[in-house]
This record gives sequence, structure tokens and C-alpha cells, in this order.
Amino acid sequence: MKRLISCCLLVLSPYALAAEDASCKNVRMGVVNWTDVIATSAMAQTLLDGLGYKTKQTSASQQIIFAGLRDKRLDMFLGYWNPIMNQSITPFVDAKQVTVLAEPSLKDAKAMLAVPTYMADKGLKSFADIATFEKELGGKIYGIEPGSGANTQIKAMIEKNQFGLGKFQLVESSEAGMLSAVTRAVKRNEPIVFFGWTPHPMNINQDMTYLTGSEDALGPDEGRATVWTVTAPDYASRCPNVSRLLSNLTFSAEDESRMMQPLLDHKDAQASARQWLKDHPQDQQRWLEGVTTVDGKPAAGNLKLSAK
Repeated sequence: MKRLISCCLLVLSPYALAAEDASCKNVRMGVVNWTDVIATSAMAQTLLDGLGYKTKQTSASQQIIFAGLRDKRLDMFLGYWNPIMNQSITPFVDAKQVTVLAEPSLKDAKAMLAVPTYMADKGLKSFADIATFEKELGGKIYGIEPGSGANTQIKAMIEKNQFGLGKFQLVESSEAGMLSAVTRAVKRNEPIVFFGWTPHPMNINQDMTYLTGSEDALGPDEGRATVWTVTAPDYASRCPNVSRLLSNLTFSAEDESRMMQPLLDHKDAQASARQWLKDHPQDQQRWLEGVTTVDGKPAAGNLKLSAK
């Protein structure tokens, strides 16, 4: 982890913010179609809009987003999952084409294959157990979108016949598609193995069990993960005020899961972010510390949260 990001850590002084370049008024955010990233990106956009910035989100795959940061077509990405996305981001980090913030926005994440708990009760508790349930599982493991780091790692296990998974097929879909498959299986009490993670309301809505014995196939420490914000390489020097806000914008897995639930209930992401800020003034205060509006006024007391 330290080796990966040591070449491009972003260190921000709490108060010594230089004047921002005029281009900073327009903020371009890359967003992958993961509910946690959508929720945190909506929070950042709501705060920036409320401070007078003009933000635009671009939904794309992680590879396209990293290339966009490199080419300065995008300014920021709030969804770099380490280690799941390491294979995708490492070339950009090594070439100093993106900048990773000095501290993670989320420290207590996890990403790992999982099963409904009724399958764990039947003996499917570890990666080594999956192959013994091949017939019941239909030889399928349910992943997320094509090209994701998680899918790449699962495919590698299959190709190497790791854990005896050589005959298995990875079902690539999307977060929503995978969760729909899990929901259907649970309703029918059917076997299923899927890619799970926290923060996510799936941990609340489903009685699920993460598999053990992964042998670091999906990352060390049984899938323990951190989430980081990534910017264009020169963004901190050009846009110190926005960069200070990004540095402040940290979360817990429990809070993020709660932020995500309205989105899964088909509520508007920015409306949900505005409601969270109104209901959690302590978060608003923490995130706005040392930050100003786009025209230099203290952010505290000058944040506008009215709907557009």
C-alpha cells in the first residue's frame, strides 16, 4: 500500500490556502457506478455547489476515469478502492499521472466473496469450499461490471484453477444486476456466491457471510480495504480550497451504508446528500473546516443547500 502511493502523496496545510486558479470554479468529477461512490460523490458535489462551484459528474469505468485524470479532462475521483483497483491505477501512479490524497476517505472497508448465511450453515464458509458446491451453484460466481478490479481478480482465480475453480464461470453484470440475482436466490433459498463489500446496505438488508481462506486472492487480510480520493496531478497547487475540502471529506463504513440506502430506494443522490447535511450538522462542520466559498468567504455559515 505505502509503496503504491508514496510517490504522489498530497499533503495539505490546514490554513495556508493560496488563491485558486479561475479554472477551479468548474469541478469535473469521475464517478463509477457503485452506490458508495455515487453517494460520496453526491456529497462532494452538494458541498461544492453549495459553496458556489459548478460541478459536473461523468460516469465511466475506473480505467477511463484514471485516463481522464491523466489527461486533465477530469479533476477528481472519490472511489479508488485499494487493493481492488490497484491493477488499474498502478500504471498511472508509477508515471505520476494522478495524485492520491495522503489519507484514505474510508479506512474500514471490506471486499470479499460472500454467500447467504444459509449457505455458510450448509458448509460453504471458505474459498476452498466453493468447488465442492459446484453443482448446486451451477458453476457460477456473480461479479460486478466488466473491467472492474474485482472481476479481474476473480477471473485470475478461475484461470489458475485456484481453489479448484477452473470450471467456474464469472457472471459479469453490474452492482444492481448482481444484487438482483442475490435477492432472487435468497427468496428461493438457492445457493449463490457473489462479490460483496462494505460499506453497502446489502450488509443490513441481507443475512450474508463473507468467505474466509482467500489466501490474499482479493487482497490481504481477507479483503480488508481502504478507499481513497484521486485527483489530477497538479490539482492541489491549482485548487487548494477544493483540495482542502476533499482532504476533510472522510467517512465511516456505517455512515456510508446509511447514506447509500436512500439511493437503493431510488431517491435522488444529491437530495439525499442535502438531507444528510441538514440532519448531521457535526459532519457539515467537520467537512467545511478551513474551507471557503468560491469567492473567499468562510464556508461555515455560507453553505447554501437549497435544491436547484
